[in-house]
Amino acid sequence: MIKVLIAEDHDLIRGALIALLSEERDIHVIEEVSRGDEILDAVVGCRPDVALLDIGLPGIDGLEAAGLIKELEEPPPVLILTSVGSPGNFDRAMAAGVRGFLVKDAPAHRLTDAIRAVARGERYIDLDLADDGGGDGVEITTNPLTAREVTVLAALAAGERAADLRGSLGLSAHTIRNYLAAARLKTGARSDEEAVHIARANGWLKDHADG
Repeated sequence: MIKVLIAEDHDLIRGALIALLSEERDIHVIEEVSRGDEILDAVVGCRPDVALLDIGLPGIDGLEAAGLIKELEEPPPVLILTSVGSPGNFDRAMAAGVRGFLVKDAPAHRLTDAIRAVARGERYIDLDLADDGGGDGVEITTNPLTAREVTVLAALAAGERAADLRGSLGLSAHTIRNYLAAARLKTGARSDEEAVHIARANGWLKDHADG
């Protein structure tokens, strides 16, 4: 049984999440809170297997709470629910040790898949947040990078600087930042260079080695 804590300030959304998860035989919501500054005490008190956190919470936001959870001796994996992804949130999420990102309007099966994945110690990133144009989320057990993210990392691997990618790839600076932030989050890297190293070590850049 996967024990879940939910942090969501909107009563209707929180109630809907609890009702949805109650239909799953292997998932049980053991605690719910409506404020970010209530999360840490709740996690310590109920010891969930997964902490499902909204970003926009009163008190402190979900990513700040995730950072506090990370400092616990045995922190549960954190799955973030969000309406909009941004490079800033991706970077904060990586620093906070977040294991998954999911958009709030994703199909129900993605939420349950994401909970099970992070409970197993895997990452789960909703590809809609990576500006991929759709598709299901992806677990880190296989290549988690989209073709566009591979292209950007391959350009860095070939010696191009991040500041020069806009011209060489014909992409906007905002789009490149999104791809790099998504690649760092998916690989668990702390920098673009580390993301390149991880992708190369796993053979995810091999199709772009000569191009």
